[in-house]
Amino acid sequence: MIFNSLPFLVFLPLVLGVYYVLQKRAQNLWLLLASWFFYAWWDVRFLSLILISTGVDYLVGKGISESSDPRRRKVLLGVSLVTNLSILGFFKYYGFFAESLLGLLEPFHLALPLPALQIILPLGISFYTFQTMAYTIDVYRGRYEAVRKPVVFALYVCYFPQLVAGPIERAASLIPQLEKTRQVDWRAISTGLLLILFGFFKKVAVGDVLGLWVDPVFEDPSAHSGLDLWLAVYGFALQIYCDFSGYTDIARGCSTLLGIRLRVNFEHPYFATSITAFWRRWHISLSAWLRDYLYISLGGNRGGAWRTYRNLMVTMLLGGLWHGASWNFIFWGGLHGLYLAVHRAMGHNTRGEKQKTLPVALVTGMGTFHLVCLTWIFFRAPDFASSCTYLVGMFQDLSRLTIPVFDLLRGALPLVGLIVLDLIQFRNKDHLATRGKPLVFQAIFYAYLLMCICVFGVLDERTTFIYFQF
Repeated sequence: MIFNSLPFLVFLPLVLGVYYVLQKRAQNLWLLLASWFFYAWWDVRFLSLILISTGVDYLVGKGISESSDPRRRKVLLGVSLVTNLSILGFFKYYGFFAESLLGLLEPFHLALPLPALQIILPLGISFYTFQTMAYTIDVYRGRYEAVRKPVVFALYVCYFPQLVAGPIERAASLIPQLEKTRQVDWRAISTGLLLILFGFFKKVAVGDVLGLWVDPVFEDPSAHSGLDLWLAVYGFALQIYCDFSGYTDIARGCSTLLGIRLRVNFEHPYFATSITAFWRRWHISLSAWLRDYLYISLGGNRGGAWRTYRNLMVTMLLGGLWHGASWNFIFWGGLHGLYLAVHRAMGHNTRGEKQKTLPVALVTGMGTFHLVCLTWIFFRAPDFASSCTYLVGMFQDLSRLTIPVFDLLRGALPLVGLIVLDLIQFRNKDHLATRGKPLVFQAIFYAYLLMCICVFGVLDERTTFIYFQF
């Protein structure tokens, strides 16, 4: 089940209606059953993978917490990591690594008896796998006590608002909220509905509309002019931002209606004035996961400059591979690793984004945006050859536009709303800053967003969120 579908618009009110009349323990059980149903709606067979991860990590967490034997604790942690990474590796990376290995052996006329399997990628597997691994690692490091209640832990793993595309929640943040009594007042309800409105606007009125003309250009870049290719890169940068941040807004809104707060996953990343700042604003929960469980584990910035650069590159290469089993994603991650290493080598630290004068901020901001757009080509193109074709084509035939003008104009009106919304939120450092505006402005602006959703948006299960593929 996906948010932008009619079944979800029936599912959510039913879940809330029952949830509000239940007590805490019954609420958790109800949410667990609803979350399993939410996931099984897509494919009930893959619910078993979530149940395996849940059962293994629940028992491993208890075992680690109850043991003082360092060897036993390491073995238990290894059981969790091997189980989760084996499931993730088989379903997500088997085809990629098998194909790559056979390609390497082909010049030597060697062959391996690797079966050609048509493997379906389970929805959200990368997100809930990282979430459960973070839990067992935190328990092992002594940062969090193991959960004793199986229903609470199972709900932590498969909580439906953030199950299939994040944000990736930490146990220390989400589990205490599941264990306590939750109260939902009218302000929480209004906050939740407002976030859902913002999310649907970004997804169906901006992101999906941009996709109507962006997607065909990326699928066949050789059939389009250089001007088309430039416009499509900018369009995709906005499309993926609206698609993914829109999902997060809807997830946070639904969770707020349940009295549970999810972390902010996007902080207006295209306003960043450096690549380091961009990664503090884009997909924040993944960036923090990679930093805390991979970069720091590799040594972080300890051991000298070159080791720091190496750790940045390894972290971003694996971050690229997390997004998908293709060389395009690895190259995308490698480019970002290179950007971060160069930024670090230039003497910029990662402690914070320094205040800059407006002209300097505009120049560095535009430079950062274009560096990110370059990487989006490899992220979006179907294969590496298409990425290279796209790059070459961007500098050819710049005087002709083949994208239908109507498609471009269709996205202009919602785009104005996005710019206004993001500027208000960014200037006030508050995702709910529109509530501080005069009531007349709020009424007009919210009506405008609703109008854009109704006029341009389509509730269609075939128009899935981009990050569902990860």
